[in-house]
Amino acid sequence: MSNNLAIKLRAGTQQAHAAIENIGFMKCFVKGVVDRNCFAKFLSNLYFVYSELEAALETNKNHPCISVLYFRELNRKANLEKDLEFYYGSGWRNQIKPLAPAQNYISRIREVSASYPELLIAHAYTRYMGDLSGGQMLQKVVQSTLNLEGYQGTSFYNFEEIPDKTAFKNKYRQALNTIAIDDTTADRIVAEANYSFHFNMQMAKELEEILIKSIGEVMFHKLINSHNSDNTQVATN
Repeated sequence: MSNNLAIKLRAGTQQAHAAIENIGFMKCFVKGVVDRNCFAKFLSNLYFVYSELEAALETNKNHPCISVLYFRELNRKANLEKDLEFYYGSGWRNQIKPLAPAQNYISRIREVSASYPELLIAHAYTRYMGDLSGGQMLQKVVQSTLNLEGYQGTSFYNFEEIPDKTAFKNKYRQALNTIAIDDTTADRIVAEANYSFHFNMQMAKELEEILIKSIGEVMFHKLINSHNSDNTQVATN
């Protein structure tokens, strides 16, 4: 019996999804304004987030709600490590630290993992479905703008074990709908997904400040205020 969680998550996060697409950092990203240093910082913050998320999913993989959605092929930590070595060199671990919004994000994942493991579904859904959707377009933007070959510096977006992303996303949505939860828990998962979007938005806003310093305020405002017909579906699908 379906709980329609996939539909509830999609509908319940539409507003947050639209909001994150309208953040200046994302608007610039879509238009091909990618500063190498800023993108490296973006990946370094995601490294801390995914390290925590994937550890939490591993810890709770036998939980009745999490076991249904436990797909190792989604893991991003190892791919992010490749990218960080590409941008920072072999000593990358000593050169990165999470921004405050990423630290808050990590704290929330830790809290959820310990007390409400079923809410990890929201964080996994928000991040991984976005990576498999709009993230694939962002990879092409970075590759083109920074003149990179293949997935050089963009391994984060490379799902080697998921050749058919559309089929996998359908499988993931079907799995969401088979989780045995009541309506109250489903509503809590949707609320947590919006919380996840909030953390991602806060990270993007902080990175925006770094980008402005790089390209200049005048150029930044010109870019974000110009008409843009692209719809990235950056966060999730």
